[in-house]
Amino acid sequence: MFTHKIWFTSDQHFNHDKVLELSNRCFIDIDEMNETIIERWNKVVKPKDKVYTLGDFSFGNPKPFLDKLNGYKILIRGNHDKYSFNKALNSGFKEAHDLKDIKINDIKVTVCHYPMYSWNRSHKGSINLHGHIHQNKIEFLKNRYHVGVDTNNFTPIEFDEVYSIIQGQQEFSNYIF
Repeated sequence: MFTHKIWFTSDQHFNHDKVLELSNRCFIDIDEMNETIIERWNKVVKPKDKVYTLGDFSFGNPKPFLDKLNGYKILIRGNHDKYSFNKALNSGFKEAHDLKDIKINDIKVTVCHYPMYSWNRSHKGSINLHGHIHQNKIEFLKNRYHVGVDTNNFTPIEFDEVYSIIQGQQEFSNYIF
């Protein structure tokens, strides 16, 4: 049984200088953003933890950033991840997918870059974790959660915390955008 923590995150946009303006990020420059995201990731993620990064990881080569980050890193590709699965794996991701259904503590979870209106077993209580929307608001949908750095203090979020938030969801929760 896997005893280490499982984390989720998305939309780091390493080396994407336009994201500072487009997402209204609070950093002086791209270097400060890159270093802050790396620091906050490594503050919570331990070397043997599993991290699902749900797209838009980096502009250009992801390897320089992956080499600095703790954990067993799994990429779920986003619209800005232009590198192939092979390049992602050769750069340091342990797995790469476009969408993946996983199970954590008997809880079914669909992970992908985009928020979904319906996903595998959504009518049976499964969860959709996604990125893509940065800090933009979208329609509330039960059991869906945005794991992006823009709404999670530029830090990966641990599954138990996500699940706790989802269990307490109300239609106007400030956690769901």
